[in-house]
Amino acid sequence: MAKTIMIIDDSATLRQVVAVTLKKAGYDVLEASDGKDALNKLTGQKVNLIICDVNMPNMDGITFLKELKTKAAYKFTPVIMLTTESQEARKQEGRAAGAKAWVVKPFKPEQMLAAIEKLVLP
Repeated sequence: MAKTIMIIDDSATLRQVVAVTLKKAGYDVLEASDGKDALNKLTGQKVNLIICDVNMPNMDGITFLKELKTKAAYKFTPVIMLTTESQEARKQEGRAAGAKAWVVKPFKPEQMLAAIEKLVLP
């Protein structure tokens, strides 16, 4: 059975690029345009991993991560932050909120898939 990965980014183009990479690798993909949209779409279904941008309107990635970790169904879902932010302070904030990896855009598909394979839940 295919594993499900959610992509959260306010850029439709970026979501599409990531979705194509993931679908080629055999994953099912859910998409959300920001943290609020993602929380509305996460209704208890199994999600094996989440890829999330940091800077988004309505609800940014760090706030989303903190909210996600309060939900029992997603408390242990690994989250990869995919962002243009590379400052150490932001990375630490992300880790403190529960991010498992930090990938800086632009990313290489192989690099993203390698991170996913290490972290994706069974």
